[in-house]
Amino acid sequence: MATGFRNNEMLSDINVTPFVDVMLVLLIMFMVTAPMMQQGEEVSLPQVDSAPLEESRDPLMLVVDRDGAVWIGEMRVGPGVLENRMADLLRGDPEAQVLLKADAAVPYGRVVEIMNSVRKAGVTRLGMLTQPVGDAVR
Repeated sequence: MATGFRNNEMLSDINVTPFVDVMLVLLIMFMVTAPMMQQGEEVSLPQVDSAPLEESRDPLMLVVDRDGAVWIGEMRVGPGVLENRMADLLRGDPEAQVLLKADAAVPYGRVVEIMNSVRKAGVTRLGMLTQPVGDAVR
């Protein structure tokens, strides 16, 4: 009768099949959830008929959602602190470009207030993102 031992030696093989199964399940989960984590805030951009701009450096993205809330990248900024937060983020880089992505439903006055705060923070290169005419809203 076989007991798995030869000459009183222990069997030292490790069964890696369960480990491989778990790793494949984790890989599939990460592949499915990764695109969901990179969407950011959804805004409906205004449509214009112009050519896109070329930029060599990655700009700082400033988003104004449908409710008028302001986001710097993935971080929500409370009212009254936008100017100080922008100044802190752009300290030492006077040539940094900031792109403003505002929902089309946001009142014009709110967008102008935000642009004014960004200018007071020392930003000299402020651009606005728009949706090309005919593109579907994402």
